[in-house]
Amino acid sequence: MGYQINQDKMNAILTELSKKYKIYGPRRYVGDGTFAHVDTIRYGEVTTLDDIEFKEKSNYSFKEVLLPISETLFYFTENEMKEADAPHSGAIVFLRSCDLHGLKRMDTIYLKNGAVDTYYKRLRDNTKFILMGCEDSFENCFCVSMGTNQSDDYDAYLKIDGQNVLIDSHWDLLDTALAEMPEIQVIPDAVSQNKTVVEIPEAIPQSVIDSPFWEDYANRCIACGRCNFVCPTCTCFTMQDIFYTDNGKAGERRRVWASCHVDGYTDMAGGHAFRDNKGQRMRFKVMHKINDYKKRFGTQMCIGCGRCDDVCPEYISFSNCINKLNTLVKEEN
Repeated sequence: MGYQINQDKMNAILTELSKKYKIYGPRRYVGDGTFAHVDTIRYGEVTTLDDIEFKEKSNYSFKEVLLPISETLFYFTENEMKEADAPHSGAIVFLRSCDLHGLKRMDTIYLKNGAVDTYYKRLRDNTKFILMGCEDSFENCFCVSMGTNQSDDYDAYLKIDGQNVLIDSHWDLLDTALAEMPEIQVIPDAVSQNKTVVEIPEAIPQSVIDSPFWEDYANRCIACGRCNFVCPTCTCFTMQDIFYTDNGKAGERRRVWASCHVDGYTDMAGGHAFRDNKGQRMRFKVMHKINDYKKRFGTQMCIGCGRCDDVCPEYISFSNCINKLNTLVKEEN
């Protein structure tokens, strides 16, 4: 149902919702970017609409709300184990259409991929998602090519329109809060074209997988892992057992983000590593994003947000890589 409300009243509703939910959105952190004069936009707690950056794409995705960078799973001693408490409040997340599609990929990995991840599920079950529309495409976005430029899988859609706020609500609690507001038709903004266009190859032969093409990335990639950390569908993690200094027989187990690009990711006991070569790591990631995941679950893993292109210090373009790969496949066929 669509509503129109002024910003002050909407902020009052957010204040009321914050008693039950933590509210997250893309925030601008001044001077917190790569250089002292560069800002960064990443997810953090917000209290009013003014805290949210609506006009620019966030440098980081929403995923750390549901998959914290470091998360304690349980505490242990030599005799017993206690699971970490679940959060005491739910969450509300403001995000764009591509990230809503990224949420579907995360749900598939953690909820529909065999054993259900209970730590993810307990956060996911208590989280509501508010869509932020895109009137224009941002730099390096290729969401149209990936079919992620629009979504109706939201609890609410919100748009700032001058001093007013337009809302399309699919959430009973929000409907109740907006009951006295004028009802109007609200259609989410969505881009219909991007400057960056990507063509995904349908079938990738073994000859292309083994091609020298990947060696270019071996020479350029510096294994910093930035592309993985900003991506909403990179969900790999590692485990760390932390022992307390005051009691070496007690500690906690943490789940911590990991990256398939960084050194050590494929290391095994005895000193063996499956992918020492950085070109092999790039091949692994690309194949997973556009080929392997689709074979298992029916959609490409990549959502076309372009954050990996935005953040790479060596200017490696994931979208260019896909298009070059597509050209190689056509030449092979």
